[in-house]
Amino acid sequence: MDLFGYSFFQNALLGVILTGIVTGILGSYIVVRRMVFISGGITHSSFAGLGFGFMIGQSPILYAMLSAILSGIGVEALSRRGTVRSDSAIATVWSFGMALGVLFTFLTPGYTPGLSAFLFGNILLITGADLWMLGIFLLVTIPLVILLYRPLLYVSFDPDYARTRGLPVSLYSYAMMVWICIGIVLSIRVMGIMMLMSMLTLPQMTVNLFTSDFKKILSLSCLLSVLATLAALFCSYYLNLPTGAVSVLLLSVLFFASRGVLFLKNKRA
Repeated sequence: MDLFGYSFFQNALLGVILTGIVTGILGSYIVVRRMVFISGGITHSSFAGLGFGFMIGQSPILYAMLSAILSGIGVEALSRRGTVRSDSAIATVWSFGMALGVLFTFLTPGYTPGLSAFLFGNILLITGADLWMLGIFLLVTIPLVILLYRPLLYVSFDPDYARTRGLPVSLYSYAMMVWICIGIVLSIRVMGIMMLMSMLTLPQMTVNLFTSDFKKILSLSCLLSVLATLAALFCSYYLNLPTGAVSVLLLSVLFFASRGVLFLKNKRA
């Protein structure tokens, strides 16, 4: 119990809980709308903003957020107009963002401290400001999801039906894209760019094996994400392992184990 007396562990504990809920909510929308690779493109394109922030000596999170939002809106716009295939647009944004990030990092004078934490995650470096931003994001997100649950459900599952109901599908899509970009960047400090896409998809895919109810996917994905990140946090402390990587490994094992159980069950039936 002495472990909970350390301030850094308290921050880490609160950080993984908040991040688990954020990725659980956003990931549900991403998986239902089949935006998994778009989220990957956004996550990796934010590296351009991180590199630029390091290069000019200002807040890398702010510029990562701007980079992610511009990339997300760009991909959404290109995909809707049909001028470029969505997978091609995502690949372009993904590679361009990473290339710019590498270039800006190379041009940064001296050593760039904290860069590896953004790439691979480091829960021990999470600050009070990070917790406040995650907390405010959730305080806004949860009421919005509750109030706009039905419109989001229509837009996610059947955009054509949503249009017949008079819903502004484009507005909802762009607004959700911007909100997803903000949530992704706020979660980078905990999970890292390389691991974040898995946290946005694995819990939802696992839950989706057992139910197609959107409410259950939302709630159970959040629960699964929080439990996985908490388990990974204790593994990080006692075994000196990276939290993000352990979270993804735990969720991957659970997903494949669930698939195996369902396969055996269907085979016996």
